[in-house]
Amino acid sequence: MARYTGPNCKMCRREGCKLYLKGERCTNGKCAFDHRSTAPGQHGAARKKVGEYGKQLREKQKARRYYGVLEGQFKHYYEMAEKMDGITGQNLLGLLERRLDNVVFRMGMAASRKEARQLVLHAHFTLNGKKVTIPSLLIKAGDVIAVKETSKESAKIKALIEGLATVATPKWLELDAKEAVAKVVALPQRDDIDFEFEEQLIVELYSK
Repeated sequence: MARYTGPNCKMCRREGCKLYLKGERCTNGKCAFDHRSTAPGQHGAARKKVGEYGKQLREKQKARRYYGVLEGQFKHYYEMAEKMDGITGQNLLGLLERRLDNVVFRMGMAASRKEARQLVLHAHFTLNGKKVTIPSLLIKAGDVIAVKETSKESAKIKALIEGLATVATPKWLELDAKEAVAKVVALPQRDDIDFEFEEQLIVELYSK
């Protein structure tokens, strides 16, 4: 399976903002972006005039990297969003929020989406009572995501479950912290996304 294996902080520097790709490290003062926020490369610190296309491209890259999806996957989500009723940009962000790895991250069972993806791939979760290993699976309203019973014996999983009591989950998720079970009570809406995106720029880019 193709995946990005380079330095995460380099992506934040390229987009000019924190994408919170490394969990606690992004907030505890050790983040490389705090010490060097210029774009990577020999001429990264140089001032460059960004045109309309450049703004659209950067916004698309920011969203793609924030959710940890590859170029082909992102385009597929856009094509799905375009066919749905409603506003395409908002549909796109809603689809990305509905990815299983993002839901696991949102319920507090991982410090980052990258870690959540790994946990799903290693079959630590069930979806509606059945084992699941597909991070890109799109959840639906009424779905129940839970930590697999045998996985609760793992020291790492135990530590994550113990921390669920202090997790602030989005309103579209209903979390039982003691049992490590989350129910999707509604599909995520645009105002549920706590990161700044200009999704209209992404729509303009793909509409060319």
